[in-house]
Amino acid sequence: MRCVCFVYSVLAAISFVVAPAANAASAQDQSIQAACFAPQALKAVVGERQPQRGIHTFDKMPAADGDLAPFSPVPPALRGAIRRVDLPKGEKLIALTFDLCEQYGEVSGYDGDIFDYLRAEKIHATLFAGGKWMRSHAARTEQLLSDPLFELANHSEAHRNLRLLDGAAVQADIIGPQRAYEAARKRLTEHQCTAPLSAAATASLPPRLTLFRFPYGACNAATLNAVNDAGLLAIQWDLSSGDPDPNFSAEVIAKELIRRAKPGSIIVAHGNGRGWNTAAALPLAIPKLKALGYQFVTVSELLARGTPVIADGCYDTRPGDTDRYDFPISLTAHAKSATGAVKGTQHASLKVVPAIKARRLARAARLANKSKAAAPHVAN
Repeated sequence: MRCVCFVYSVLAAISFVVAPAANAASAQDQSIQAACFAPQALKAVVGERQPQRGIHTFDKMPAADGDLAPFSPVPPALRGAIRRVDLPKGEKLIALTFDLCEQYGEVSGYDGDIFDYLRAEKIHATLFAGGKWMRSHAARTEQLLSDPLFELANHSEAHRNLRLLDGAAVQADIIGPQRAYEAARKRLTEHQCTAPLSAAATASLPPRLTLFRFPYGACNAATLNAVNDAGLLAIQWDLSSGDPDPNFSAEVIAKELIRRAKPGSIIVAHGNGRGWNTAAALPLAIPKLKALGYQFVTVSELLARGTPVIADGCYDTRPGDTDRYDFPISLTAHAKSATGAVKGTQHASLKVVPAIKARRLARAARLANKSKAAAPHVAN
């Protein structure tokens, strides 16, 4: 792991890191939400949290509608997987992040109780949303986009293991959420509810996503480069809530967050109905963390206040622990989607294999991709 020197000055000079942060929006952004959404419309809805399987309505990525917002590749000093941020002495900031992912053949949930609590307590958070999730939750996406407490970020198109995909499929998974976000922003800014607002109000909404989180926390050098070349900072975490495990009670999750949090931590949790007991854990953990002097900021705010700690690769708690997501079925049992990209299997159906076998499969996958990359490319 490496700690980037002089990053504060680099960040100050790169607008795509700090300036587009949704949480840093002015009061004008709040006017957009107030104009477009009644308070009751923001509230949790019974049953909305539950994922639904067997739905393919949103599997197809829509055709491109114009060019994406301009961007610059990530500079060398910030390339790699950002795990946390070293802060100046005395600063106690934490970035809460929630993944909003969705795979093919399903519509995952929206855990409204989480966002109701964050809004009630005025807690800033970064939301890593998949392109497919944003399409299947269009109204919720616009609500979150219009909320100055929250920052939206890229969590790939449909939560596939990117290091098992070829170059074209990787690009599609990176671009999908960018297009979904920019389409949501366009709808919101062109909606009748924003007509009475000033041009500055709508212009203050970030034009594009600037942060990316790898599905499963799994990447390799090629996919890290692809993400950074697309102008996206790769954001991992140094503290997991453990909420995908139903055996973790709200009390256990809260206790671990309080015990393990430290200044500059990036915490990963889930807001798509796949985080067990998350909504109940937050009211237990957040007041105690506040009492310990912590403040909650978005990832972009955190980056602006200190020096990111960057790893050369992706992992959960230690290097190599995401190799278990490299399975042979992910390489051989794919179906073509309507976009021509390769579909992955459902995460819930993947079987855990012994660690040694997983590492061998990972090596085989990398060799297969390397061989494929070396072959002559034939345009479609």
